Amino acid sequence: MKNQENYCARNDIYGMMIRLHARHNQVDQARGLFFEMQEWRCKPDADTYNSLIHAHARAGQWRWAINIMEDMQRAAIPPSRTTYNNVINACGAAGNWKKALELCKKMTENGVGPDLITHNIVLSAFKNGAQYSKAIAYFEIMKSSNVAPDTFTWNIVIHCLVKVGQYGEAIELFNSMREKRTICPPDVFTYTSIMYSYSVCGQAENCKAVFDMMVAEGVRPNIVSYNALLGAYASHGMHKEALETFKLLKQNGLRPDIVSYTSLLNAYGRSSQPEKAREVFNEMRKNACKPNKVSYNALIDAYGSAGMLKEAISLLHEMERDGIQPDVVSISTLLTACGRCRQLTKIDTILAAAKSRGIELNTVAYNSGIGSYLSLGDYEKALELYALMRTRNVKPDAVTYNVLISGLCKLGRYAESLKFFEDMMDLKIHLTKEVYSSVICSYVKQGKLSEAESTFSSMKESGCFPDVLTYTAMIKAYSDDGSWRRAWDLFKEMESNDVQPDAIVCSSLMEALNNGSQPERVLQLMKFMKQKQIPLNQKAYFEIIASCSMLREWKTASEIIEQLDSSLSSISVGTLNHLLNFLGKCGKTESMMKLFYKMVTSCSTVGLSTYTVLLRNLLVVGKWRKYIEVLQWMEDAGVRPTLYMYQSVLPYIWRDNSMDYVTLMQEKINALRDKVT
Repeated sequence: MKNQENYCARNDIYGMMIRLHARHNQVDQARGLFFEMQEWRCKPDADTYNSLIHAHARAGQWRWAINIMEDMQRAAIPPSRTTYNNVINACGAAGNWKKALELCKKMTENGVGPDLITHNIVLSAFKNGAQYSKAIAYFEIMKSSNVAPDTFTWNIVIHCLVKVGQYGEAIELFNSMREKRTICPPDVFTYTSIMYSYSVCGQAENCKAVFDMMVAEGVRPNIVSYNALLGAYASHGMHKEALETFKLLKQNGLRPDIVSYTSLLNAYGRSSQPEKAREVFNEMRKNACKPNKVSYNALIDAYGSAGMLKEAISLLHEMERDGIQPDVVSISTLLTACGRCRQLTKIDTILAAAKSRGIELNTVAYNSGIGSYLSLGDYEKALELYALMRTRNVKPDAVTYNVLISGLCKLGRYAESLKFFEDMMDLKIHLTKEVYSSVICSYVKQGKLSEAESTFSSMKESGCFPDVLTYTAMIKAYSDDGSWRRAWDLFKEMESNDVQPDAIVCSSLMEALNNGSQPERVLQLMKFMKQKQIPLNQKAYFEIIASCSMLREWKTASEIIEQLDSSLSSISVGTLNHLLNFLGKCGKTESMMKLFYKMVTSCSTVGLSTYTVLLRNLLVVGKWRKYIEVLQWMEDAGVRPTLYMYQSVLPYIWRDNSMDYVTLMQEKINALRDKVT
């Protein structure tokens, strides 16, 4: 057309061609035609400007979009709402939320009020720029402008609420959407955001409930939805549920991505199945899904958590051969594994490897290294690493100080542990409940009850709610002080504050109650544990038996013995001896012998102390023949009876005039004396 002699440039043809190029994302060609039409003295109209701005907006060229809008204004063509929306969208898509907000204000000043599309674009700009709090604040302003939000708006707001940790508010908005589903029905993005919030909170059951709700309401889950559910299961090591979800994903025609495989791998790692995790890793490669840094780190953690340090370190080299450079997460994971595997020299090796690769340690990595050194008892190297951390201007956090305080406390260095607590307060680092608990434990270990109480009170006054560890430390302190009443009251306070007690705190309280001659309360606490389905530990068994012994409560003791059958091999010898002694004192000789037989068959360690308890109680009831039989068992088991054991039974044999046994015992006594001399 342009090569013809009678060619006459026309606005409508240029406008049509610019829109055509813009529709096919041919931005340079569209812009070229825009300048060409002006050379032919064709004046662009509002539609032409808007088409060109829209093309640049889609291409992310926000500066060009602004320049064209300014040209539009110079040409005395007022920008429309569509114009502003396109330019704001260009800025927002590029993450330039400040410019997007500035244009929105300018739009209002020029008398062109924002509509729902404008608000959604600005909210998207905040979201893309990770300005989640600003997005939430802008939404509040939007509500006052009488512009009704749509599903897209709610999705952005819910996403931002989840990102800032306001999970309750996000769920409230979600429920509101479901109630008004005819106006703003939740879509797959809404459901997925809520699933993600539950996943982050570690609530796998609620995450699955939302997933099922989505399917029931006819919304088809996408790969991100499945990955959110996989992530929830992975965080708890729920490998069976994760595998079922992974299979379901494929059954529904979706292809697992790197996140899907890594989540399944992580689920096996968290459930101490590194071999299974490796199988998933290999399957990932087989299916042309190249592992990334996160996948390698998850597998390193799987091996490290299982104590397979050699395999974890070899993955570091495999990672490099695969063209993926290890990062600070890889180093942190290996440092933590060294502590678990009790490999002190490997910590130095890994720190050297990080240095040679130019990997700068962050706070988490330093915390891992310090914690591993302390867990292995090398407090000097732990303090050296902490000093290096400060020299490198890496800011310690509450976790750093908690690792130092608790680690030094376990090593008996109480004064040094409390010095770090003072340093933490001087640096105005927020005190967490873990730090408070560690400090209280340090005071308790030193027998400083008043200081422990003062710290406990400060903890509550600061709005930091004590957890089960804190309550356990305080109850132990009261137990050591002989204050069973205060320990009991503190346990009741714990209940009223909805802190779920565990076996450790219950057994500590039982000890305090027994020391305070309150066996009835011990049995009351045992019933409470049964109601709350809290398993009994060794200490609890010991204290319950002690209470039964004081109260002569044979029925309860019998129930305890029945419970012991399945876990006899895991119970300490001291607890079992205590139980044998109780049965003997109650005159339940047959039950005592039955328990002894179970101990032998369960491969429990039966030594001199156990035989001593058994023999003493047999002699009390005059069962000297059984006594002699047990002495023979001792010899057969390689446990040498003492001289006193042989001598103690002689009066009983003489009384029954059983001369054969008298002769036998005399021979045993003489033989033992000969060995001694």
